[in-house]
Amino acid sequence: MRDILKMLVVLTAICAVSGFLLALVHDVTREPIEYSRLKFVKEPAVKAVLKGYQNDPIKDRLSILVGKDKKGKPVNLIVFPAKKDGKTFAVAFESSAAGYHGDIGVMLGVDLASKKLTGVSIVSHTETPGLGARITEPNFTNSFKDKPMDKELAVGDINALSGATLSTKGVVAAINNAQATLNKYRDKMVQ
Repeated sequence: MRDILKMLVVLTAICAVSGFLLALVHDVTREPIEYSRLKFVKEPAVKAVLKGYQNDPIKDRLSILVGKDKKGKPVNLIVFPAKKDGKTFAVAFESSAAGYHGDIGVMLGVDLASKKLTGVSIVSHTETPGLGARITEPNFTNSFKDKPMDKELAVGDINALSGATLSTKGVVAAINNAQATLNKYRDKMVQ
């Protein structure tokens, strides 16, 4: 009985120390991981959709509370402002919608004065290689440039991909979702 009790105490101590060390490593690496995600995934997408800014949109990013998830945790929209002479003239933010194999993440830039798209970049997808994955090609993404953000976009308004209808519709739906987000949070995006 004494050996079992001793083993139980030792295992409990090992588990407690291991749990503490894992929590510590998680806390220490959280910010570097987030920075890497911003630097190597989001920044290239932001640079692809915004032009002519004098600031660093990554450093000047805004976090806007947009609701709560199913577990009650806050959901934030990250907005990357493009500024000229200290004034925000365009913003970039991410939107998503369902494609053929899953959600398609789209980074889009919007000129606030003209309410037109300045660019679109696909940041995440699980579409079929060689077919739906063609949503990342410039021929497709460039067809969104200068499209108005004050009316709903239709598949016929852009260079749709033949054979990848659901992927095309997913990107268009993400843009339309972004319109609603822009309309609702525009004042908070311009600070």
